[in-house]
Amino acid sequence: MKKLINHIMRIPIPVIFTTLLVFSLLTVASYFAPSSHNISYVLAQQPQQAQQPSPELIQKSKAEAIQRFQTQFCGLDSKPNNNSYITEYVLPQKCEMPLGILVNNYSVWYISSKHGTLGNYDLQTKKFQELTIPFWSTRSNPIDMSQSWAVEADPKGNIWFTDEKQNGIWRYEVGSGKFSFFLVPEIPKEFGTTYPVSMAFDERGNVYFAGIRSQSLWIGNITKLKNGTSDGISYVKLPTDGFKGIDPFLISTGSVQIDNKRNIVWVSMLAFGVKGEVFKYDISKQAITVYNLPPSLSSPVGIVLDENGNPWISDHGTSIFFMLNPTDGKITEFTTSPFSTRISPGMVSNANAYTLPYWIRTDSNNSFWFNEHIGNKIGKFDPKSKALIEYWIPTQNPLWGMCQPPTKSACGIANALQFSIGKNNQLWFSEWTENKLGMLNTTNPVPFEVNVAQDKITVKKGETKEIPVIISANKDVNVRMIASSTITPTGGFGNATTSFSQDSITMKPGEEKTVSFLITPSADIQPGEYTMMVGVEDDQVSYLKSLSLKIV
Repeated sequence: MKKLINHIMRIPIPVIFTTLLVFSLLTVASYFAPSSHNISYVLAQQPQQAQQPSPELIQKSKAEAIQRFQTQFCGLDSKPNNNSYITEYVLPQKCEMPLGILVNNYSVWYISSKHGTLGNYDLQTKKFQELTIPFWSTRSNPIDMSQSWAVEADPKGNIWFTDEKQNGIWRYEVGSGKFSFFLVPEIPKEFGTTYPVSMAFDERGNVYFAGIRSQSLWIGNITKLKNGTSDGISYVKLPTDGFKGIDPFLISTGSVQIDNKRNIVWVSMLAFGVKGEVFKYDISKQAITVYNLPPSLSSPVGIVLDENGNPWISDHGTSIFFMLNPTDGKITEFTTSPFSTRISPGMVSNANAYTLPYWIRTDSNNSFWFNEHIGNKIGKFDPKSKALIEYWIPTQNPLWGMCQPPTKSACGIANALQFSIGKNNQLWFSEWTENKLGMLNTTNPVPFEVNVAQDKITVKKGETKEIPVIISANKDVNVRMIASSTITPTGGFGNATTSFSQDSITMKPGEEKTVSFLITPSADIQPGEYTMMVGVEDDQVSYLKSLSLKIV
């Protein structure tokens, strides 16, 4: 525990996430400390005259730990907060801590990481049904959970999901109602679990999966899997030569993605905040190609593939998402909009004001979607038009933000940790600490649009470049101008001087306005190719266009 907390405190990630993660770990520790077993250990380390804690004190300590846990993680007073794009649904049980989620046909499947239930929201009847998973090791512990990040469907429509604490993956057969559990044949001594986190299916009856605490790509032959065993599970050891000198304790696997057309499996690996790599595993040749990422991209997690087989990856330690060219290893970076003052007032100028894009998926129109963990948004990037649209999540929990009580305005985040897109592009996400699911109506039009006269800009250090930004409206709107860049991991411009000719504008339906964006790169910025995003936002949605920025 001490080793983990010390590492977390060294990672340059948002203060709100660091503080609250440490808080949660200490909460768990404080609950177990007064137990009879641990008390015997503690007393053995103390002088004999030390007074043994009374049963009343032990019970009080446990009750306080439970209360802290429930206040922080359970969304006890949750209510649906809706806006023009997002509708929220409170779950039927208290403190479900929903995480993994899947939209499949007319069902939204999700896992309660606290209660160990497989939930199903029927999109036709608008009703919830929850199935008890046969065994869930943390179900009886009032301040513990088993994180289940991935929920997927196999070609037969069966539902699969990961199980952190029990070190395996589950299959639920929709037709028969049968659950089966398959154990990972590895148990790391330091963690007690490989922490399965991501899975994908090929077209030959295999399930590929990875674990946060494992440096292997696991392969399950579905025809040979046997309930309650590790039968049918093999593995490919992932190379870690590039992580030499880094404590193995810190190295983890991010996610897996399969390119069935090219018979390739993509895997991300990271030492969070320290180093990142991406692996391409050729199934036919059983060969691995390693792509070393630059130091600024040290936390690759989500992976999705475009039409040409290029992986697009979200970096969960910055505000960056990027495309990797498998042929030459070239990386093209993009960034989200800036960290919002609505989340943690006063943190915008902080070097740690990242939005943390987490998982990334594609829809039927070949656009990429990602959840901004700390940015409290769901983002959509169209690689053809180079347009980024972000939808603000209307729930904010002040316990998950740098919010100074008493706060008069909304503050914090909803912890939208996972999401899924259905065949009709209906997007659903889980709000882990709020006891809710959210649905984003992707067909609802955005009331404004942004265009730029040129999408490639070259500017010298110390020189000022003017970029016309064209905004058009189809409704009455009042919008704020926003800009971000890949010059810094936070999406900021470093020491470059930037400004808009107008900070905000009001527009009527059918009206079009042009606002100038001025940028003057400072002498300390490294020459090179960057990406810049310029656009507008209101309180519900933002629209930005990307430009190639070359600084010489």
